[in-house]
Amino acid sequence: MRAKIVVTIFILVWVSLIFRVYYLAIQSNTYYDELATRNTVKTEYIVPIRGEILDRNKKPIAINNLGFRIKFAPHLSKKKNRKTLDLEISKLVEYLPSLDKEKLLKDYIQKDSPYNHTFIEIVDFVPYKEMFPVYSRLNLRENIKLEPAPKRHYPYGEIAAHLLGYVSKANRKDMGTDRVIKMTGNIGKNGIESQYNNYLQGEAGLREIKVSAYNEEIAELKNIQAVENRNLTLSIDIELQKYIKEAFGKETGVAIVMDTKGAVLAAVSLPEYDLNIFVSGISKDRWTALENDIKAPFSNKIISGLYPPGSVVKTGLGLIYATSGKVSPWGSFNCTGSMELGKRNFRCWRSSGHKDTNLVKAIRESCDDYFYKGSLKVGIEKMSENLMRYGLGKKTGIDLPHEFIGTIPSKEWKKKKYNRSWFIGETLNSSIGQGDMLVTPIQIAQFTALMATGKLPTPHIAMDIGPTAYSPEPLDILSKEEKRRLPIVRKAMREVCSAEGGTATAFIDSKVKIAGKTGTAQVVSIPQKIKKRLKEHELAYFKRSHAWLTTYGPYSRPKYIVSLLVEHGGHGGKAAGPIATKIYDWLYDHKYIKRKY
Repeated sequence: MRAKIVVTIFILVWVSLIFRVYYLAIQSNTYYDELATRNTVKTEYIVPIRGEILDRNKKPIAINNLGFRIKFAPHLSKKKNRKTLDLEISKLVEYLPSLDKEKLLKDYIQKDSPYNHTFIEIVDFVPYKEMFPVYSRLNLRENIKLEPAPKRHYPYGEIAAHLLGYVSKANRKDMGTDRVIKMTGNIGKNGIESQYNNYLQGEAGLREIKVSAYNEEIAELKNIQAVENRNLTLSIDIELQKYIKEAFGKETGVAIVMDTKGAVLAAVSLPEYDLNIFVSGISKDRWTALENDIKAPFSNKIISGLYPPGSVVKTGLGLIYATSGKVSPWGSFNCTGSMELGKRNFRCWRSSGHKDTNLVKAIRESCDDYFYKGSLKVGIEKMSENLMRYGLGKKTGIDLPHEFIGTIPSKEWKKKKYNRSWFIGETLNSSIGQGDMLVTPIQIAQFTALMATGKLPTPHIAMDIGPTAYSPEPLDILSKEEKRRLPIVRKAMREVCSAEGGTATAFIDSKVKIAGKTGTAQVVSIPQKIKKRLKEHELAYFKRSHAWLTTYGPYSRPKYIVSLLVEHGGHGGKAAGPIATKIYDWLYDHKYIKRKY
């Protein structure tokens, strides 16, 4: 019996062994074959070169400087390899004396890890001219790897800074699952560089190669070229950008030049800052200085500056009044210089009053009292609803990140935000673009285009995305009645810049016939007890009103919008009129405008 048990166990053991041999030799062949393939096929990803950004005349405004990154072999910080590490760093500094030996050593030791088996980057960029004389000698050293590394450069420095944005080091969150960002370590920050980052950075290429056990290349199995050099052409004219900055002198503020279909020729937010300081990393001291600058150079005031619109909103309100059925387009209000409501006195800017005033005169001479009285007839809900339809209080859709919305107040808005009831006095404040009303300069440019053409464009900076033109169609948003009454508003806007009593007439001397609207937006309220107001130039700088002037031209055939905001500039016509004149003359002299009227 025992013998049978022993024989049975012996047979079972051999059967198990035979089955295992069969499994390993036959059944698992596919698995181990695939494993062997993975061990002998190496995948290399090819870093794409970032596309350049050009202005409308094909002038490069964001380019790539050619250079190299330097990597060291891993595990050289181990005790047994330390002499090799010291030797390699000494040789590197000997060939490239601009490098810091102590910093290189410290950076390498921080990045070296027993778990890492790939070369470690210790220098992210060495310019081509500096590397060229020593490239062949460094490239022969087995512990050093040199790789092409283009570096972003902005030839115009701070010009168009807020439009372009910049390329800088990516953080872990930026990298996410994006292979290209992980490979380059860079990402577009702010502006066009951020908005079109995925397009500009391209797509990584790929090589699959068969290698020996000694990591020697045997054959190339696959080669997919990187999708790169995706250039982006903008609608801006970089020379106009430069000219406008010069025209502003020491003033801060915003200037936007846009065609009536939405293509932006120039958009300047002052002050600006040099984009190149961010490419390699800005020092903490310099960052703090810029961040604490009271004039806010980092703020893109074009899309995120929030300002009371003041009287520039009167053109839209005039159209709302004229089509409300409650205020006659030809009717008049008697302006005596002030209007009492309850215990408060709402003053017109002209203390002596404008006397008998119709819509055209009210816009031409910016009569506050006309708009006070009209608002009481029309009501805040109709005013608010239509101003938002005209493009205020919502994003314009411009192709820049972080656009602000602004505020067009209403009863519903106040209830939701403050849980308070609306007061009639707030309607009067809204009728002259004050109170809680806030807009961005790009909204005012879009709003002015609507007054000029009857259509609401989508502002845009990109003109050609590679071979594809980008030109969104303006929206036809006005009713038949609004289109019928719009010529009255246009006539008034022309008289603002040309007729006797026009608030900008004395300050505009352009070669081109233009129409527009001035605005003086208060930044501090004036107490009721003050009977005689100080003049703007008598106020402390930061208590002075912001100066608006938004225009279109030529008057009879609108082609361009020029919207200006001079921060704490006081009167809109006086502060911005000469700048507008220079811009229109530049457009005419450079053949953008071919007819003066």
